[in-house]
Amino acid sequence: MKVKRLTLSALFIAIGVLGGTAIYIPVGVSKCYPIQHAVNVLAAIILGPFYSLAIAFCISLLRNFMGTGSLLAFPGSMIGAFIAGILYMKFKKPVAAAIGEVFGTGILGSLVAVPIANLIMGQNVGAFVYIIPFLLSTTGGSIIAYVIIKALQNKVRSVMKGI
Repeated sequence: MKVKRLTLSALFIAIGVLGGTAIYIPVGVSKCYPIQHAVNVLAAIILGPFYSLAIAFCISLLRNFMGTGSLLAFPGSMIGAFIAGILYMKFKKPVAAAIGEVFGTGILGSLVAVPIANLIMGQNVGAFVYIIPFLLSTTGGSIIAYVIIKALQNKVRSVMKGI
């Protein structure tokens, strides 16, 4: 069981890293990575909040090592992934995971990004400068994940039973 979860986690990490380098949209002061957020929702639904949190951390870390991400990837992706997992655990509905990702990344993650930008990255930004770009990115990715989950709902259930 644990080997299957770790293998699936590695697959999600690879998709997040490769998808993030291939598909991003520059919006204002940040880059939008909808694939990261789609992975967050899918991992939250299939593996739960702690695995999705770890996957989001690994993707952010690898993207930073590769020079394709910034420190702002950590709070947005990790908070969104964790809240998506928690809400999915509570309500057992894919839409709850998508809402959790949007709220966690778009609102909470963007607010946590401000002190990181100000104190660590040396950017002098206001409290709401990241909300719109983070919301755009996470909303797009969450919609992608929701469509995938709905299209493959029966297949996902059988995968979840096996892990």
